Amino acid sequence: MRNLIRMLNLLAVAALAIPTTAQSGNPARGEYMLAAAGCIACHTVPEGGAFLAGGRKLKTDFGTFFTPNITPDLETGIGNWSEEDFVRALKEGKAPDGSRYYPTFPYTSYTRMTRRDMLDLKAYLDEVPAVNNPVPKHDLHFPFGIRASMVGWQMMFFDDAPFEPDPDRSKTWNRGAYLVNGPGHCGECHTPRNILGAIDSDRPLSGNTSGPGGAPVPNITRGPGGIRDWNEDDIVSALEIGLLPDGDFVGGAMTDVIEQSTGKLTVDDLQAIAKYLSSLPPLDSAR
Repeated sequence: MRNLIRMLNLLAVAALAIPTTAQSGNPARGEYMLAAAGCIACHTVPEGGAFLAGGRKLKTDFGTFFTPNITPDLETGIGNWSEEDFVRALKEGKAPDGSRYYPTFPYTSYTRMTRRDMLDLKAYLDEVPAVNNPVPKHDLHFPFGIRASMVGWQMMFFDDAPFEPDPDRSKTWNRGAYLVNGPGHCGECHTPRNILGAIDSDRPLSGNTSGPGGAPVPNITRGPGGIRDWNEDDIVSALEIGLLPDGDFVGGAMTDVIEQSTGKLTVDDLQAIAKYLSSLPPLDSAR
């Protein structure tokens, strides 16, 4: 009997020593976070591209970037990534091999996401169909194609501080602040950048004269040229169905954002975003 008990104890210890590959994230919450983070619009080629298989062109002043495949394909996607690899990419802007990402990947905003939201997103991505889709290399002007330069860029411009709720604000306001500045990464398009592609933190959300594809992106503060005459319901309508206060509809890249991202958010989250944006100080539009 003693030998049987000793054997059972050894088996229990051995079982504990076996590494687990189970995901700690929640795929259902991860699907929602996929929308909140705007992943689909960038990582899926329009008009027939495989879901999240990458390859979409992003034309910038620095050259052309091609978005990566984020399906769980083992060869061309992120199927070999661990949870820590994924969190490090979003939190630190580092690839599994240690190289730094270009800031066209908005890790500069994703770094403010909670670890739980990151792991939920990873759990969902692990369940989407794997697609073998080799993506072209970036075609960048010299010297921006030297990826090692991103080490210096991060030292100068990257702030990886987590999101901290404001205790003097409501839960709704803080939720909106988190969505706008974290997963929603609104400032990545709606804030002007300097000559090295870093966001001008002194002029948040005041618009960008050269956004995705070189098109201008509007001011979304209450300053001149912005949303000064909009109420919170106007903001919710714009984010939910693209309807502007004057009865027109949004155009350009924002149509993808609404279709694949903000249009999929809950009314509570849209109202939280509206409350946060309505509280921001008015800034003149970027020129």
